[in-house]
Amino acid sequence: MSLHSHRSPTGTASARAAAQQLEVSQRVMRPFWAFFLLSGFCSLVYEVVWLRLAMAQFGVTTPMVSIVLSVFMAGLALGSWGAGLLARRFAQLPAARLIRLYAGAEFVIATSGLVVPAALVWGRKLLAAWGTGTEWGSGGYYLASGVWVGAVLLPFCVCMGSTFPLAMGAIRGLAARESTHSFSHLYVANVMGATLGTIASGFILIELFGFRGTLTLTAALNAILAACALAMSLGGTARALGGDTAPARPTKRRDVLAGWRILAVLFASGLIAMAMELIWVREFTPYLGNVVYAFSSILALYLIATFSGSAFYRVRVRRGRGILQGSSASVLLSSLGPMGLLPLIAGDYRFPSPQGLGGGVLRVAIGIGPLCLALGFLTPLLVDRWSSGDPKKAGSAYAVNVVGCILGPLVAAFVLLPLLGERWALFLLVLAPLFAGLLWGSQTFAAGRATHRGPPGVSVVAVGFSLLIMFSTIDFEKSFPGSVVRRDSTATVTAWGQGRDKHLLVNGMGMTTLTPITKMMAHLPLAFQDSRPKSALTVCLGMGTSFRSSLSWGIDATAVELVPSIPLLFGFFHNDARELLHLPRAHIVVDDGRRFLERSSDTYDAIIVDPPPPPEAAGSSLLYSREFYEVARSHLRPNGILQQWIPGGEPRVIAAFASALWASFPYVRAFGGMEGWGFHLLASMRPIPAATAAQLAARLPAAAARDLVEWGPAATPEEEFALVLRNEVPVGTITEASPPSKALVDDRPINEYYLLRGILGRW
Repeated sequence: MSLHSHRSPTGTASARAAAQQLEVSQRVMRPFWAFFLLSGFCSLVYEVVWLRLAMAQFGVTTPMVSIVLSVFMAGLALGSWGAGLLARRFAQLPAARLIRLYAGAEFVIATSGLVVPAALVWGRKLLAAWGTGTEWGSGGYYLASGVWVGAVLLPFCVCMGSTFPLAMGAIRGLAARESTHSFSHLYVANVMGATLGTIASGFILIELFGFRGTLTLTAALNAILAACALAMSLGGTARALGGDTAPARPTKRRDVLAGWRILAVLFASGLIAMAMELIWVREFTPYLGNVVYAFSSILALYLIATFSGSAFYRVRVRRGRGILQGSSASVLLSSLGPMGLLPLIAGDYRFPSPQGLGGGVLRVAIGIGPLCLALGFLTPLLVDRWSSGDPKKAGSAYAVNVVGCILGPLVAAFVLLPLLGERWALFLLVLAPLFAGLLWGSQTFAAGRATHRGPPGVSVVAVGFSLLIMFSTIDFEKSFPGSVVRRDSTATVTAWGQGRDKHLLVNGMGMTTLTPITKMMAHLPLAFQDSRPKSALTVCLGMGTSFRSSLSWGIDATAVELVPSIPLLFGFFHNDARELLHLPRAHIVVDDGRRFLERSSDTYDAIIVDPPPPPEAAGSSLLYSREFYEVARSHLRPNGILQQWIPGGEPRVIAAFASALWASFPYVRAFGGMEGWGFHLLASMRPIPAATAAQLAARLPAAAARDLVEWGPAATPEEEFALVLRNEVPVGTITEASPPSKALVDDRPINEYYLLRGILGRW
């Protein structure tokens, strides 16, 4: 019998010990997987809801969005870095202590469900009490509100960032052999949770429970997570899992991703991914629409692809192939170049795709999927490689990546997009991986030293493909001959057409046309005044027609516009724009309309509100809600009238709009649009006097009379007013589908979140 035909007792014992250690490791990793799955879910929901709550209190503007997202990311970076130091300092403590610290961080995060909404409301009231009006200037208000938002959100975001190093420290004490790749284990679970959080919040929870209800539910889940972690540390589980104290020996590195290059790539990948996310919104909005589901779809696809790449890396880890071999790293870096430019192909208007949201989602998947999958593979690989399970090094590496994520949107919004546009901004962003692939593709590492090899063929091919994509695709705006395109930090604006057939598009979405309805929006509330009006405010400039009509009354006219490029195109739509803008009584302010009113002490005889279409547009509810009307009401003079245009939509939504207005003003009248669609709603604190078409026409100054009939359809002002007055509708018939308790409020924007309602309605 061969001496090797049976196992020795020593070999059997070793195999048994290895199996026991594997079982211990799995028992350790499973609860942490569950913790970070739920933590990722909650974190994404917090980010979405906090952003919306901050916008409602301080304005729907690019700087405010940047402030909230930057505070969120900065907190993650600070928490990751600080907790890494803490985990190393307490490395000799029992793992149960670190688990308790982790549970404490999750408990603190859970309290945000109650603290953040109340603190943001209190902050707005505090700024108003301090007199942060127009005398502070827009910059001063941004500074004050940004400091407040940072003070409110930062502690919770720091706790979120601290969870990775604290959990890694605990894993190192409980299952050291698994700790070398513990970051990627937690990262995959976290990204999967974030994906589920995006889908649940964007498509289900907010519609069912509103923003505050969703936040309360999420905080409860976070508290349950913290309680489970605390129970794990206090029970026998953490004490029973021991003995695996020798970390696995790191595998020797055999490619160019080593040393400082790891941190450089982590920083660049974070910056590139987040900068591109902003560009993707502009590229794909023409095909997805400007509803919240469009943005949720982009984010969900981004996270799904990132999770897929991270999961693939974890499969390689389990198979003992956690590193890239030879020139694989430079090949991966080089491929990021053409992958980053795929949105130019998917966003080309000639690209064949089905119509509707499904076709838009297909474009997004093709455009961003490969890059996100590659970055999802690369990020956990690099952090694992840099840290080898050391919580401090992992915290620092993750913080470097997050710092890139902070800078990315700022660079894209305020530098690249305004100066270069989407196409060249994407190209500039992919230059870094292309250059790294070319530079490092000719190198490999032998015995820790870089040596040169042959020509970087793959990198050259990647550069060639990138150039081919750049110069063979066509931007969406090119589909409009003779168009004028302006870009700024908020949007890409396109104006095109001739004569009366002119169009205004914001991120590819049509906003308005040259229609007499927009003239009536101004003339109707001004003509119903029982004394000569002195001033009017137009919220949402658009083509400038309502603003221009207000000026024809010879009064002070102010228009507020969110997108900075739109006022620059006023002259494209109206030949007399230059002359009008030189009038001392003409004022155009670039700001969020609601934020402008919050900061202002001015009052007006008429406030003309025409939110951007469609009524389902993301953020539009903030100009239809009861809270908005309460702000606007305080800026009307005693006999002042607010005109709200509702273009149409789902009857329940129209009823909610009208109910919100009726709940805020004691007197409301509704008139159908002169072209057979939409409603003019007039609201006032005093009775709106009955008047005939002839009486209204008689109140028009000569210039206003000419302006009203400039585009018809009637020949005289009296006939023009008659077209609207004969379509008066009792407000009760509009609101009957929605009782007063269902008036639209900031917390329940039923116009924006309607998916479940539509599905259940069909059932």
